[in-house]
Amino acid sequence: MESIEEKKAWEEVKQKSRFHHAFRGWRIFLSTTRNLPIHVSAAFLVLALGLYFRVSSAELILLIFAIGLVLISEAFNSAIEIDIDLTSPQYHPYARDTKDVAAGAVLLAVLTAVIVGLVIFLPKIINVI
Repeated sequence: MESIEEKKAWEEVKQKSRFHHAFRGWRIFLSTTRNLPIHVSAAFLVLALGLYFRVSSAELILLIFAIGLVLISEAFNSAIEIDIDLTSPQYHPYARDTKDVAAGAVLLAVLTAVIVGLVIFLPKIINVI
């Protein structure tokens, strides 16, 4: 039977492993996602526009959440693609459908982020013009 000290030690090891796996996942995501440079460039542009137009704290939070939504959906899309490539190396219409639905989710996240950006920035741009 394990002592309390042994259980605590194992919990600490497990906690460190969780972070290791999460950071490994980030590295895989960064190295395998083809559209990531586009998303990151758009994120920097949006944040630069936010600074330029001096958006409110609430607007900045919405922009950050919209950016996060796109990046998170892209990460899930990448994970789904990796899994489908592993489990269905041969062409199968269900594998194609799964990948297409995941890509569609990214597109939905991007469109949502664009709408958030337009709601926040369009009035500010119109005021400048």
